[in-house]
Amino acid sequence: MTAQILDRLVGDTVSFWSHWRASPGVFVAGGEAVSPFTLADIDAALASGFFREPYVEMWADGRRMPAGEFTTERAVGQVAQGGFVDAARIHALLGEGATMLLRRVDQWHAPTRELLRALARELRRAVEAFFFVTPAGQEGLPLHRDDADVLVVQVAGTKNWRVHEGPADGAWRAGRVRSDEPRPQELFQTVLRPGETLYIPRGFAHRATGEDGLSAHLSLTVREIGVADLSRSLKDRILGAEGDDVAGGGPLPISDDALAAAATTLLDNARRRLAELTPDALVAHARQRRLDLMPATGPDLSLTGLAASLTATAGHGRERTPDGERPPDGEPRARAV
Repeated sequence: MTAQILDRLVGDTVSFWSHWRASPGVFVAGGEAVSPFTLADIDAALASGFFREPYVEMWADGRRMPAGEFTTERAVGQVAQGGFVDAARIHALLGEGATMLLRRVDQWHAPTRELLRALARELRRAVEAFFFVTPAGQEGLPLHRDDADVLVVQVAGTKNWRVHEGPADGAWRAGRVRSDEPRPQELFQTVLRPGETLYIPRGFAHRATGEDGLSAHLSLTVREIGVADLSRSLKDRILGAEGDDVAGGGPLPISDDALAAAATTLLDNARRRLAELTPDALVAHARQRRLDLMPATGPDLSLTGLAASLTATAGHGRERTPDGERPPDGEPRARAV
């Protein structure tokens, strides 16, 4: 499969794969604009009046700000509803040095959703999208680890990134690096500019500070499966769909012998499926389950088109005058006598 989206993101895919899960790296995007989401799209979202928490967060001084500091209530159907973003307050907080984080852009911005679905098909792993806006001289999130491989696409301004070493083994957790744990060694520092993409391997601690202008970047998180995903897939593959292991589906067992026969069938089929199942097939099944949970591209719905089609249908069904012509609108129809 040709990695068209990955080509756009990193340019040199051969070099990129040499860094995969091993070391951070900066890549020059392959020509055309990479991010389908821009500051103008944020302006449109804020101006829409529909934008709500938890899709937006504000961070300052290494902490997530309470939603009440940047959202407001509205009366909807005579009932007060909270969580609506206060655009004026958002702008004021950005001016004061706060960072804005937009969560799961792929769930509510169609072009981003389409980009991610294409990238996920290429990587065969689920991908999510987040967007960060940080004023110059300000740090966004504190030093933290992500449970995902991250592709940082710089959209506007510049940002200074510091990437630290990854976990030594599987005994680590995602989130803020605690003050009571050993500080991971810094491995890499770079100033990211528009047209560049930074790759951060899964679990590698990192932090970033805005440099010139208002820094904005799209963060694409490539989600890998874990033991819990493998366990769910193992159950799916061994037990199969509910009821398909019992011959013919059949009625509910009403005797001990019938129950024992059904149990025997289930066990026999489970043993057969387990014997046929390979580690690669189990991993592939678990990854596909994650892919299936990504936001789907919705049907091509258009109320304008629906209205036009209904108008056309109604026009075909209008009664005609005896000479075959439709009477003009507003004129009474001739009655049969």
